[in-house]
Amino acid sequence: AATNRNFRLASRLLGLDSKLEKSLLIPFREIKVECTIPKDDGTLATYVGFRIQHDNARGPMKGGIRYHPEVEPDEVNALAQLMTWKTAVADIPYGGAKGGIGCNPRDLSKSELERLTRVFTQKIHDLIGIHTDVPAPDMGTNAQTMAWILDEYSKFHGHSPAVVTGKPIDLGGSLGREAATGRGVVYATEALLAEYGKSIKGMTFGIQGFGNVGSWASRLIHEKGGKVIAVSDITGALKNPNGIDIPELLKHKEATGSLKSFNGGDSMDPNELLVHECDVLIPCALGGVLNRLGSIAEHLGPINYCVVCCMENAADVKAKFIIEAANHPTDPEADEILSKKGVIILPDIYANAGGVTVSYFEWVQNIQGFMWDEEKVNQELKKYMTKAFHNIKNMCQSHDCNLRMGAFTLGVNRVARATILRGWEA
Repeated sequence: AATNRNFRLASRLLGLDSKLEKSLLIPFREIKVECTIPKDDGTLATYVGFRIQHDNARGPMKGGIRYHPEVEPDEVNALAQLMTWKTAVADIPYGGAKGGIGCNPRDLSKSELERLTRVFTQKIHDLIGIHTDVPAPDMGTNAQTMAWILDEYSKFHGHSPAVVTGKPIDLGGSLGREAATGRGVVYATEALLAEYGKSIKGMTFGIQGFGNVGSWASRLIHEKGGKVIAVSDITGALKNPNGIDIPELLKHKEATGSLKSFNGGDSMDPNELLVHECDVLIPCALGGVLNRLGSIAEHLGPINYCVVCCMENAADVKAKFIIEAANHPTDPEADEILSKKGVIILPDIYANAGGVTVSYFEWVQNIQGFMWDEEKVNQELKKYMTKAFHNIKNMCQSHDCNLRMGAFTLGVNRVARATILRGWEA
């Protein structure tokens, strides 16, 4: 609903033809497959897999594959559409797609996961491809999952490293991919703060979520002289007004698997992190955590952790800037409250695009058969993130809108232009 709402607002600002608007919303193709595999105990189990291919006007479709018990068509559809706008905002030549299998990866052994991935690939191999649709890891999947997809796909089509991104380095994965989303968040933050004559150095940060994105963002902010004064994840939350020693916290988390009992900060209620006093708030975990309505626990699956306020929290946010590293962390109602308070929100559609941008670099390297060093990957990422921010600012000025609508109008306008140029009514 939120994705459609933002799209409709953007298309109104752009003055799109109603027929074109409708055609941009309708997915290109929806795939549903039954994946039956033998379990380790000899019994058979069936799982439902999906792939929604939203739009290919600007290039091959691109998007993650998630393994999660609550994978269902509506969610996958919204995420596929979001990828269409996100790739357009970043100005990389892709459209949007998303996929998944309704399963709990924690309940499956490694060999069962491999069999499931291979059966899923067998069912969709003729509908994905280097120039058609390029999957990537998402919730519940990783580089190993991509390696299995690559191997199974290559049995049908010959060696095709560019068919998936987020692969292990040994199979053509890109250097810098693991840190890419977190690094992109930091480059986006730098671009935004520069607009206000500020830099990361000396600013205070609250970071919700200390997984891949949150831990990399924290590490890079710490290196640039920013003060991370509060962090939280599924295991707990910490605060230290003088700044948390992030390298030490990373070592502690590596050793114990938890933020608890770290002696470089005081424990705090995870719910408080979102309303903690700081200059910049970076939600890196769940959707809908900044809300106006009551508990959002009913939206969360069993894999997700529940550090959400069971009460209105948007009105109590003290940060001056919010960088949306998670997908859709701010509910539309909360968005309005925060805007009225003068909080500057950098939208997810741009802020977390570092991952798909470096996935694009991986695809380019695989097609060329020529790999880049990590320094080049990071340089190119900074260039793309900075350029995208300035393009969003230009749209904000043209349409007199906030950054979220600036990003949506930029993305939707690019896809609409490509669609018209290709002759969508033919």
